[in-house]
Amino acid sequence: MNEHNIQLTTPEITALWTTYMQNSATICFYKHFLHYLQDLKIKPIVEEALLLEQAYIKKIETIFVEENFPIPKGFSDNDVDLSAPPLYTDLFALSFVYRVGQMTIPHFSTALSKVARTDVVTFFDECQKSSTELYKRSLNLMLSKGIYDRPPKIPYPNEVEYIKKSQSLLSLWFGDKRPLNAPELGEIFYTIERNYIGLLLLMGLIQGMKDKEIKEYLIKGKKLSEKQIDIFNKILKEEEHLGNIPVSMEVTDSTVSPFSDRLIMFLIVSTTAAGIHLTAYTMSVSLRKDLLAHYSVIMAEIMTYCNEGLEILINRHWMEQPPQPINRHDLYKT
Repeated sequence: MNEHNIQLTTPEITALWTTYMQNSATICFYKHFLHYLQDLKIKPIVEEALLLEQAYIKKIETIFVEENFPIPKGFSDNDVDLSAPPLYTDLFALSFVYRVGQMTIPHFSTALSKVARTDVVTFFDECQKSSTELYKRSLNLMLSKGIYDRPPKIPYPNEVEYIKKSQSLLSLWFGDKRPLNAPELGEIFYTIERNYIGLLLLMGLIQGMKDKEIKEYLIKGKKLSEKQIDIFNKILKEEEHLGNIPVSMEVTDSTVSPFSDRLIMFLIVSTTAAGIHLTAYTMSVSLRKDLLAHYSVIMAEIMTYCNEGLEILINRHWMEQPPQPINRHDLYKT
């Protein structure tokens, strides 16, 4: 069989479909940012992010058309109002590109490890490379503008050390009194950082939200982000490390939402789902039991919050159905 005629597998369909949905959503945000962007260094990065994601969507559409596979509805210009005043500053637009990069690079990497058809592998390989380059540019610009707070540093060890036989493994690794190690410090930093960016995003969305149910949902998410920031900043300070502090307020005073309620709900639920994955990874490298206790509680709260968002999307008929296999049980019915 010619490889071109090989049918897409379920991981390939999932990776393409998910990428399409996520990109169609973030494209709306880039278009809103670009309508008001003034910073001549930030604007080219946001423009590149927009062009890249539009190219990704076009390629996915080509593959789906060739496969006679339904193209997702996703999101479009109907979900963004360019006449609405700016909701965020130029600096937030840069932070948004940076944060999207943090999520898409692992997404493309995971997709690459699960796809096999040559054209799909080539597509995600190109996505990975181009998104990584864009991420590096956004990171470097954040550093130059002083809006990137570097992770904690530790003194370099003088030599390689091993656990001594007389030491209790449980007390050494799982005890409350053990100082935080490098992996734990790094993950605490990134937990705080992503919640700061999420907090700013939610603040802007709350200001313009008129729907009472969605507004209450967004406020709940804001409180959840604030809780995580407070918990882990407190831990850093108790360990004699400086807490992470946002360097600027990047939300305007506009109370007009540029985005459709459906787009807002999709973005928040999607990023919350990504938070579940990231928290699970953080737990896997955090061995001190007080940290595990905090992360376990937070994980449960994030999962509950995500589920509540899904219910809103489903109840309002806003949630596109991911591709489904044939239900053989229905076919068996007589």
